[in-house]
Amino acid sequence: MAAPEPDPGRAPGTGSAPRTTAETGNTPGSAPDPAPGAEPLTVPSMSAGPDFVLRPWEMSDLPLVREASLDPYIPLITTIPAPYSEAAAEAFVRRQWERAATGAGYPFAIVRSRDRRPVGAIGLWLRELPEGRASLGYWLTDLARGQGVARAALRTVTGWALRDLGVPRLQLYIEPWNTASARIAEDIGFRREGLLRGWQQVGDERRDMAVYALLNSDGPVDGRAVAAH
Repeated sequence: MAAPEPDPGRAPGTGSAPRTTAETGNTPGSAPDPAPGAEPLTVPSMSAGPDFVLRPWEMSDLPLVREASLDPYIPLITTIPAPYSEAAAEAFVRRQWERAATGAGYPFAIVRSRDRRPVGAIGLWLRELPEGRASLGYWLTDLARGQGVARAALRTVTGWALRDLGVPRLQLYIEPWNTASARIAEDIGFRREGLLRGWQQVGDERRDMAVYALLNSDGPVDGRAVAAH
């Protein structure tokens, strides 16, 4: 996984050690505040290849929140509630809406096309956009891993951010153990730029993060984000 930025309103939690096969990518530990002068954003729906769709969060996504709450890693890097409660899950979804409403970024649910089942999340965070950079993060539930979901979602949002939004620089922060997420990032064109020691609080400890970046000037990303109608 490439773990998303923690949501506003809650400090990182604690839990068991992450699994090395998890597809999660890590972004910085502070909450994604809106950029200065930010305006409300409209989260689009986009196809991520033939099998997946990215769309705004809905209250119908509470089963996804419940599934993610059982993962040993996802609640450490997000505000997915653990233990789960319906009230806390509804608050989580509302926070995703608030992120767009305040201009902090674009939060997407990742949905399987064939049955419309949500299987994960990906976000583009714009707090540092005035400095010409934005960050990405994503997570997937256990049953969705190893099926190309993360690659399809990350490629779609990356291409859209560089081509349609004109973001000069995109960044991903990935824990060094997370070779699956690093491989996905590199396949799409991100380059590892270095190791940030003790960069992010994950659970009850500080963790190192490898930083990956892709510039608008690096060339086209394979695949295009197509607006879904």
